[in-house]
This record gives sequence, structure tokens and C-alpha cells, in this order.
Amino acid sequence: MNVLIIYAHPEPQSLNGSLKVVALETLAGAGHDVRVSDLYAMRWKAVADAGDFPDRADPERLRYAGESRRAFLDGTQGADVVAEQEKLIWADAVIFQFPLWWFSAPAILKGWIERVYAYGFAYGVGRHEGERWGDRYGEGSLLGRRALLSITVGGRAPHYSDRGVNGALDDVLWPLQHGTLFYPGMAVLPPHVVYQSDRLTEPQWIEAADAYRSRLRGLFTDEPIAFRRQNGGHYDDRQVLRDGLGADASGTRIHVLAAGDPPQSPLG
Repeated sequence: MNVLIIYAHPEPQSLNGSLKVVALETLAGAGHDVRVSDLYAMRWKAVADAGDFPDRADPERLRYAGESRRAFLDGTQGADVVAEQEKLIWADAVIFQFPLWWFSAPAILKGWIERVYAYGFAYGVGRHEGERWGDRYGEGSLLGRRALLSITVGGRAPHYSDRGVNGALDDVLWPLQHGTLFYPGMAVLPPHVVYQSDRLTEPQWIEAADAYRSRLRGLFTDEPIAFRRQNGGHYDDRQVLRDGLGADASGTRIHVLAAGDPPQSPLG
């Protein structure tokens, strides 16, 4: 299988750098083909701006989404963006390796998403009519791929529990897991997390590396998060969850399938 690692940390000798090496060795040792996009080493351009479209349809005012769509359709996207899109299409699974900074991904990774997820590539795809608002949230151009967030967190696990001061980790990661990965169709695995990442002892690192190897062995067999599909019949024509669904959950958890829910309609 083909695995793409999107790596976002400025220091190769960091914990994130070490986890990237563990992933490379483990996956390659299991016979997988692995590619790495090392965003800092690549000096990835993180800012989505007019420089992405040298030949704009409207030179007077930048409408980024519209220019993105035109460039994608015309084949005039930047070579760096095209290369990353091709890697995504090549991949059977995508691992995002990064530290949780200010409750989100580093800016360079956010910029990778904003530029690579072009209009027509990751969004704005599929039929938009009637009750169907496009191929998204469980459908789309990246359907058939798996995704895993492998993150390091400075805080302690209880801080990210349901009653923890930082909020439940599932809620903190909701914009990335549901809004960025599930949106274009990827099956999202539960995240792999190393807490108290800035104070690991050597024995703790050995334990953390072993735990990550175990997760990687299940990359293609572990059950993904059972997010509800937008076009699976559980949402009404306003894209609001239908009455009677999610009644035993709260917050973002209402958008995860529960025991006893009616089956979703087939894809397409």
C-alpha cells in the first residue's frame, strides 16, 4: 500500500521527527511504499495569496476560490501544489505528523491544506442540487483513503478529557478530523497522541515508540471514526441532523453513528 506522511515540525531531532522516523521504518518494514512531505525542509509557501495565480482572471480583485477553481481546471496551478495533489491521489493512507500548537496545527500545515485543497480538487465537487450539497463529508475526491493524525501535546491527558480545562480532544480536533479529512472523503482513524511531549524520559520514549508501532500496524485494519455521511440520509435538506438521531450524545458527538441508528443510504 502507498502511505504519505505530511510532516510539520522545524526540528529534525524533535519528538515529532523521531516519530516520523519510526513511521518510515515501521511502514517500509511492513512492505508499504512511503513518501514524506517535510514541509519545513521543503520551505513550503504557507500563505494563500495572489502569488498562487500569476495569470488571474480578475487582476483588480483577488477572489481566491474562483481563481483556485480556474487554475485547477486550466492546469495552471503552481508546481508545488500539483505535486502535493498527486501525492494525495497516489496515497492509500495519509499520516499527518505535527505538534498541537495553540489547539491546532502549525501554520505551515494549515497553509498546506489551504493551498493544496483547491476548488475542484478537494471541495466544490459533485452534484449540487436538490438536497445534495455536493460530494463532501464522507464522499469526494479523496474517498477510499485513510487518514491518521499523529500529534504531540504538551499538556496532560486529563486536560483534554470531557471535563478537562482544555476541552475534549475530539472537540479540539474536530475542525481537522471532520472538517479537513472527512470532508473530501477520507476515512479518519482515531488520533494517535503523545501527551506531555516536552518532558518524556528515555524509558517513556521507548514506550511511546512501541505504542506508535502498534498503531501503525493497524493503519489499514483499525476501524475509523464512524462519522455520519452528509448524503447518507441522516441529515435533512438543510443539512441538519434529523430528529431522533444523536439524542444520547451532545456537541460534535451527535455526528458520529450510534448503536440503533438507521442504516445510511449507499454512496452516490
